[in-house]
Amino acid sequence: MKVAKFGGSSLADASQIMKVVNIVKADPARRIVVVSAPGKRFSGDIKVTDLLIALAKAVIAGKGYESELAAVVDRYATIQQELGLDGSVVAEIEKDLRDRIQGRSEHEAQFRDAMKAAGEDNCAKLVARVFTGQGLPAVYVDPREAGMLLSEDFGNAQVLPESYARLASLKHRQETLIFPGFFGYTRQGQVATFPRGGSDITGSILAAAVGAEVYENFTDVDSVFAVDPRILPDARPIPVLTYQEMRELAYAGFGVFHDEAIIPVVQAKIPICIKNTNRPEAPGTLIVPQRKYQQGEVVGVASAAGFSTIYLSKYMMNREVGFGRRLLQILEQEQLSFEHVPSGIDSMSVILRRTSLTPKKEEKVLNRIRDELQPDDVTVEHGLVLIMIVGEGMRYAVGLAARATAALAERGVNIEMMNQGSSEISIVFGVKEMDHKTAVEALGRALLAR
Repeated sequence: MKVAKFGGSSLADASQIMKVVNIVKADPARRIVVVSAPGKRFSGDIKVTDLLIALAKAVIAGKGYESELAAVVDRYATIQQELGLDGSVVAEIEKDLRDRIQGRSEHEAQFRDAMKAAGEDNCAKLVARVFTGQGLPAVYVDPREAGMLLSEDFGNAQVLPESYARLASLKHRQETLIFPGFFGYTRQGQVATFPRGGSDITGSILAAAVGAEVYENFTDVDSVFAVDPRILPDARPIPVLTYQEMRELAYAGFGVFHDEAIIPVVQAKIPICIKNTNRPEAPGTLIVPQRKYQQGEVVGVASAAGFSTIYLSKYMMNREVGFGRRLLQILEQEQLSFEHVPSGIDSMSVILRRTSLTPKKEEKVLNRIRDELQPDDVTVEHGLVLIMIVGEGMRYAVGLAARATAALAERGVNIEMMNQGSSEISIVFGVKEMDHKTAVEALGRALLAR
């Protein structure tokens, strides 16, 4: 049995959906199909999930929402017409959306999740009809009935451990199962979603639950590339990665696969294959527990923008027992998670995502640090980009950091921060946003020459 997940670009219109049908037909082992909401059809188009977010905002604001509702319904109506499906499909989708609005929760985050989930849920129902009409018996699977139980962290939910035993029964079903990605249900029966891009996580959970032979993740690129091809056009494809390499690269900006989706399949030791819906014959990138590598080999360079740094200094900080714990406790109490904590004997920096540090939150955190920790200085800098070089072959490799820093120096890029993980398979550099592309290109050419 294989679990095959198809992203939004693979379901954007009728022609793409027919490609999905043909891919699944080509391999009878593809018995569980996980679908995202329809994505962009062309540059400048709007994803269905974003249309649903706009609809939810209009409802919450108490404004008229008919135009936002119509925008969602029209996207599905276009697909229905192109596929030649009965018009009742669209009527059912509109009724579902109106029912969600009428039954809205007073909890705004939960209501937003219920609306966002409508994208995947209705897409799965539509796709199941298409499959059946093409002679491939398929059924829509309701995540609640199947047992996809999630935590109550709306918009950022995590799967509950008991889900795996509940979902395992799906392996005994004989039809092709069409399972909506991105969401599940709390123990109280409320819709909750994973973080954005969470259909990858759904597929990973299902693959682990049924003990799949492989988890295939279909997207719109042939493979994972060593560097973003938009920055380095001649970047080479990566044929094989380890779980740990992919997790590091996905965290640092490789948008092909959600970094949290690695975890369930790692525990079950199920390989992942990244493939292209538009070129299913391409071998793709295989992600496995272990691979052969050469000493000093770098497999990829990834980058992500949108980080901020809280920098504080205090003379004799290293002698003050519990200083770091108290700093991180302030962040914990303010519901802020951190990414990296580089430190010196009299200074500490905390790297965190800019989106979480709103102006109001920033002011409160800085005031608490000044009052509770009495630093000599504390400042915040925004506009940081994290660039990560990754590779199992980096373990114990001499001179790799020197080559990387020399490459940045030659291009005039100043390093704001540098941090190496204890596993030694990654090194993180922080640079200013204006140096983003220059730095990635420099590192790619210096460390990943063909």
